[in-house]
Amino acid sequence: MTATSTQALPAALRANAPVAVLASTSPTRRRLLEQAGVACSVEPPGIDEAAIKQALLNAETAADDAALALAEAKALAVSRRRPGWRVIGADQLLACEGRWFDKPAGRDGAKAQLRALRGRTHVLHSAVCAARDGTIAWRHVERAHMTMRDCSDRYLDDYLNAAGAAVCQSVGAYQLEGLGAQLFERVEGDYFAILGLPLLPLLAYLRRDGALPA
Repeated sequence: MTATSTQALPAALRANAPVAVLASTSPTRRRLLEQAGVACSVEPPGIDEAAIKQALLNAETAADDAALALAEAKALAVSRRRPGWRVIGADQLLACEGRWFDKPAGRDGAKAQLRALRGRTHVLHSAVCAARDGTIAWRHVERAHMTMRDCSDRYLDDYLNAAGAAVCQSVGAYQLEGLGAQLFERVEGDYFAILGLPLLPLLAYLRRDGALPA
């Protein structure tokens, strides 16, 4: 947010004013920003992500471009409702051997997804962008290569029983910061991007934009 727009906020908010609006309902992304000392308000983008993703898939869009398009759609939707504010949008797309994966719908879907990924290397395409007044001001995308070990069906059942409903909150049916780490034999990529937010490039952008101290 510019100095002018900050001054326009009520006095009660200026002391601890958010530096941006996060156009996401992801608790992980919000937590990563908060733990890094970035104060953000949160506003759901209210877009039809499934329809956008299907259109991108039908157009044979590259996975990097698709992740960016989804992140930008979120940021722009909120930005048009929040004039003057810096809005952060983010999205993550999982691709394995030409197939895109979504968050699984329930335990059975999670098991089917993990069976499809085991013994293979998949790629997480993690995109982040910033918008202001309905225009994209900055964008970034990172890839992480994730090689899942060829674990047994019995292990997958034990894992899913232990991990619970949390597996349905990520596109890969795993959370690397928890029990999901045991599914892998090799991980190549930025840790924050794997969690769903390329944090370090975003922090660098916020410093350049005057939102954080340099």
